[in-house]
Amino acid sequence: MVLRIFGLSIAISILAMIVAFIYGGPEALFLVIILSILEISLSFDNAVINATVLQRMSEFWQKIFLTIGVIIAVFGMRLVFPLVIVWAASGLGPVAALDLALNPPADDAAYFANGEPSYETILTDAHPQIAAFGGMFLLMLFLGFIFEEREITWLSWLEKPLARIGKLDQLSVVVAGIVLVLSGSFLAADDKVSTVMISGVLGMITYIAVNGLGELFNLPEEGEEEETAKSGGPTQLAKATGKAGFFLFLYLEVLDASFSFDGVIGAFAITADPIIIALGLGFVGAMFVRSITVFLVRKGTLSDYVYLEHGAHWAIGALAVILMVSIGVHINEIITGLVGVFLIGAAFISSLIRNKRIAKEDPKLDENTPATV
Repeated sequence: MVLRIFGLSIAISILAMIVAFIYGGPEALFLVIILSILEISLSFDNAVINATVLQRMSEFWQKIFLTIGVIIAVFGMRLVFPLVIVWAASGLGPVAALDLALNPPADDAAYFANGEPSYETILTDAHPQIAAFGGMFLLMLFLGFIFEEREITWLSWLEKPLARIGKLDQLSVVVAGIVLVLSGSFLAADDKVSTVMISGVLGMITYIAVNGLGELFNLPEEGEEEETAKSGGPTQLAKATGKAGFFLFLYLEVLDASFSFDGVIGAFAITADPIIIALGLGFVGAMFVRSITVFLVRKGTLSDYVYLEHGAHWAIGALAVILMVSIGVHINEIITGLVGVFLIGAAFISSLIRNKRIAKEDPKLDENTPATV
């Protein structure tokens, strides 16, 4: 099963590395490998969250996410998105933006001699508003999770009090709004305050709209018992189909985009070549993230290791904070990746300990029986 799930990703990765070597020699190949490692390390928590939503979808919508969704992730977010940002921020046409990306001057002095900023500079300057949008979307997702009561808790000493205060209506919106105001007031440059605030509000609106639509079209049909799923994402039936499946798919795509912002921006610290970025982040990194998602669903890993979802949401919260702080302070992408890996790793170890404790207390007891630590 492992070969069947990861086989396509391995094949595409090998092909992408061959293309990279032909395109730019050993240096390009090395950069693609580095970028793919960056993407996988930054997006492992994304894979866990994707799996929690994907397992609710019908087989048809799972296939849509793993086919059309991959195309959107690889070409849309890792290649077209940076070009659109440069196009919008610079006033250049799409052809000129692509030419600027593929044919950069020999050095920075040449940029300023022509009176034009570089492709990398334009994209980096747009980071505050990108971070505000993605940070607010992810923060709303995180708050929706920790402010909801659930039978199984990981960090019970913290999650239970947060769930109690989460009974206050619209608390997630209030907290997110406060974070946005503080970030815009104290972290954003004076000429970026308005764009940061607007982008952050759009991130919140996007989450509320997509999440709300998912809930609206996921109502149980007559005679069908609604499954009580405690999650930071849209509520669901056992297998969402039709409009419900579509909005879960839409939710996943926006979620994936929010996760990819930091990776795309961080990639420019390594290279400004959009072809190498697309190969490393998209054809290798994003493909493996998709395969990890499928593996988690097919193996039932989230049911066996019940704290993984908790760890992933705490990693999302950390990423949201990092994105908001990065509006005014540069944070190394390695730190971002390590925080997510640490939290998910801790949740995995806690799950192992829980399973061993349950098996020791009563070997016949279902491992998914609610418990807390």
